[in-house]
Amino acid sequence: MTIEELKEKGLIILECISGSRAYGLDTPSSDTDIKGVFLLPKKDFYGLEYTAQVSNPTNDIVYYELGRYLELLSVNNPNILELLNTPKSAILYKHPFLNEIKSELILSKLCKNTFGKFALSQIKKAKGLKKKIVNPIGKERKNVLSFCYVNYNQGSISLLKYLEINNWKQENCGLINISHMKNMFGLFYSQTVGYNGIIKNELSNDIRLSSIPKEEKQKALLYFNKDGYSKYCKEYKQYWDWVENRNEIRYKNTQSHGKKYDAKNMMHTFRLLEMAIEIGKKGEINVKRPNREFLLDIKSGNYEYEDLLIMAKERQDEMETVFDNSELPERPNIKMINKLTYELRNKFYKDQ
Repeated sequence: MTIEELKEKGLIILECISGSRAYGLDTPSSDTDIKGVFLLPKKDFYGLEYTAQVSNPTNDIVYYELGRYLELLSVNNPNILELLNTPKSAILYKHPFLNEIKSELILSKLCKNTFGKFALSQIKKAKGLKKKIVNPIGKERKNVLSFCYVNYNQGSISLLKYLEINNWKQENCGLINISHMKNMFGLFYSQTVGYNGIIKNELSNDIRLSSIPKEEKQKALLYFNKDGYSKYCKEYKQYWDWVENRNEIRYKNTQSHGKKYDAKNMMHTFRLLEMAIEIGKKGEINVKRPNREFLLDIKSGNYEYEDLLIMAKERQDEMETVFDNSELPERPNIKMINKLTYELRNKFYKDQ
């Protein structure tokens, strides 16, 4: 099932502009995101071809099948609650049957966790980007040799430095295990014996051992920081995957304000926390935000990162207090939602 097929077959029953344009936070460079709901034909729903979700490759256009839509509402998913409460000005099409789904029948204290955790995940993303910007990783990938050290005088030096001092090649080195000493090896050197070297090649992910004649004398102890190497490999992949896939416009915006954090993530942190507070206090969702200037100031990098963390903690504490005193139910009424799901699908299929 593709988006084109949904449209050709007339299966879309809700289509809305979402994201920044729905929040009232769009700027001239903002994309237009679309979210909506579709209804599977009866034969597909009752058969083996159930499709829960359809999206385009960039995920800025997403449609949920009616059952999946109501299932996500039943767990108070923030994105889906926002879709349910899309401002009229951002609704492109809505089937009249869907007017029976009312947010006041679905909202619960679960929103403290769903909106709150989503908000805190945005802080985590902002921190992660800050780390990547402040600590870039060089394109040339280090190999195992860069994580090896040998004892030298009364301390230790890197293996690469040790090889340089002695004018040795790693290919002429041999290693043996040292009993009871994890990741420690005896280092031998010979241009004639024919050792295996310390690594097979630049792509090796571990050291190599050699068979050492008994008469050979050990030159030094070598330590391989295997955990450090594994951590580096993971961070190297994460960093360069991020470089390859990052949104360049968003990245340039981060660079332009010079604060070294993803300001858009921080903006969404405040949007989500403030929406959660409104839900706890009033039992309603206001998708279009009333404090556009404040949120866009955050997105523009007009606040220091540490100050934003303090303000976010204040809002988080307020959210906790609000939900402690809220009259919302602990959880949505699943039986009611299940009944509504059945009744809506039955209506749609009778109408076909």
